[in-house]
Amino acid sequence: QLQLVESGGGLVQPGGSLRLSCAVSGFTLDYYHIGWFRQAPGKEREEVSCTSSFGTTTNYADSVEGRFTISRDNAQNTVYLQMDSLKPEDTAVYYCAAVHLTVQAMCDLPGGYNYWGQGTQVTVSS
Repeated sequence: QLQLVESGGGLVQPGGSLRLSCAVSGFTLDYYHIGWFRQAPGKEREEVSCTSSFGTTTNYADSVEGRFTISRDNAQNTVYLQMDSLKPEDTAVYYCAAVHLTVQAMCDLPGGYNYWGQGTQVTVSS
């Protein structure tokens, strides 16, 4: 059974850092694109970062470029999102999601993701 579980969210002051983890089970991480998405109250869900199958490429939304770093540890079956210089507008529920590389060729196509975690809340506030 394919499963994704996020952790690492919480309350942090502006300028602070958090590292989110996405632990995957039931599938081989190499063959899947993994994306991090977020959704704030009253806003549409947006893809903030992704790592392609085998970790060959990474992508970032303009709003997080230079502040967020995505990485994967295949041995631990975990994908991370390091978030630095956090801003109040980063407040949202963060989700990780997976899609097999045969479903879509690139990781930055948000519509194809078909496996989702339950989400973790990130709140940036003083």
